[in-house]
Amino acid sequence: MNRPFPRLAAPVLALIPLAAALALAGPAAAQKAISPGYWETTNKVTSPFPVSKTEKRCIKPSDVAKFMEGKINHIYTCTYPTKEVGAGKIHLQGTCATRDGPAIPISGEGAFTADTMHIEARIVPQIGGLNMTVHATTDAKRLGDTCPDTPAAAEK
Repeated sequence: MNRPFPRLAAPVLALIPLAAALALAGPAAAQKAISPGYWETTNKVTSPFPVSKTEKRCIKPSDVAKFMEGKINHIYTCTYPTKEVGAGKIHLQGTCATRDGPAIPISGEGAFTADTMHIEARIVPQIGGLNMTVHATTDAKRLGDTCPDTPAAAEK
């Protein structure tokens, strides 16, 4: 019996960073930016194939804007023509794409403070010629002002 699920799991796993892009894409309500420091982020694809990844990262003051714009790594370029932020709430709608790949529709809504955040995202990639709606969440919490002096804690 040929099982398509393992072949589809790799593209779904690749979407975890897109959820993270939404997670840190907006400023906190009471301040102009998220607080820099040491953060723990848990990204979960909730459907169609549940996957979870937790990581800790250092967000330096000079990198806050990069995170706020959803520029989480060198692989994805994300743009959000709809970017509504205020009163501790965020709504984003746009696309993310790799250098050689098509733009993938992405939207997210959530609530946040300077030190915590919850975002629910919807990503619609085309897999095997079919549009597949992927639901994901990101929960993040700021662990402290300073980052450990280890390579694993450095921002990727």
